Amino acid sequence: MDDFSVSGETFDSCLGNLAKVLKRCEEVDLVLNWEKCHFMVSEGTVLGHKISSNGIEVDKAMVEVIQKLPPPTNVKGIRSFLGHAGFYRRFIKDFSKISKPLCNLLQQNQPFVFDKECQSAFEELKMRLISAPVVVPPDWTSPFELMCDASDHAVGAALGKRRGKLFHVIYYASHTLNEAQINYTTTEKELLAVVFAFEKFRSYLIGTKVIVHTDHSTIKYLVTKKDAKPRLIRWILLLQDFDLEVKHRKVTENQVADLISRLDNPHNQYRDVEISDSFPDEKILFATTIPWYADIVNFLVSGIVPPDLSSQGRKNFRHDAKFFYWDEPYLF
Repeated sequence: MDDFSVSGETFDSCLGNLAKVLKRCEEVDLVLNWEKCHFMVSEGTVLGHKISSNGIEVDKAMVEVIQKLPPPTNVKGIRSFLGHAGFYRRFIKDFSKISKPLCNLLQQNQPFVFDKECQSAFEELKMRLISAPVVVPPDWTSPFELMCDASDHAVGAALGKRRGKLFHVIYYASHTLNEAQINYTTTEKELLAVVFAFEKFRSYLIGTKVIVHTDHSTIKYLVTKKDAKPRLIRWILLLQDFDLEVKHRKVTENQVADLISRLDNPHNQYRDVEISDSFPDEKILFATTIPWYADIVNFLVSGIVPPDLSSQGRKNFRHDAKFFYWDEPYLF
């Protein structure tokens, strides 16, 4: 059991539900970590979103990549940031008016002077990028979409949902590459960005449809390629846990992940943590041999008799099964 939340429409019903949960934990010998138990809280964090009487709000940790974005230091940085912000211009009222000081720096023969007016425009656009309606909570009825990209020193990803034709962000994430990963080929870095995204957003993506957008067309064919480097094969096997579809996007259409992957975020708490390429679920439902009582359990629960038995074997099986009964989760 990872974790669970107990709620109720009234205070008394919440207490009643809590009593049932604690009683059930005692019955099945579940031990709770007292330090991680929080009772009667007015707000809590679930899958990166703060839940309270005010509704669903975005957790700051989900948008810290953009929140701590440093000001651009050259024209290329301005162009990259405006490309990212422009992707969401439909959600940002008066986008052209707000971004005008930054756009002026892109004019030919214009000296690069990042003054207070530019700083104000930059901060305003940042605040718009990490607030509603750009950032939304997940909708489990439609596929998740991932925008991934890699640069020379970092990988970046944005998890989101498409409502109609518009893409909304759920989570921004980036990770700085270590010394070994910096020496990877371009294809390896791009695939590493996908692996990082699936590992980072695993709680959202497991068991649901995922559409991956990348500006590296090789990834689309690499996922189905059988002969490749051992490292790539290991990553591809890791991605087999997910129901994913890879789509190629032009570099000019992948501005969100492109900007994030070029950030060297010194505030990232996972900066020194390796990107996991292990198989966390490889032991789930794993059994070396089928237990002898499996057929009896199936029969008691669903009435299904093993199909490989003879007619006499069926009679003997039904006779033996009379001596057992199933009281979930135990066989007696």
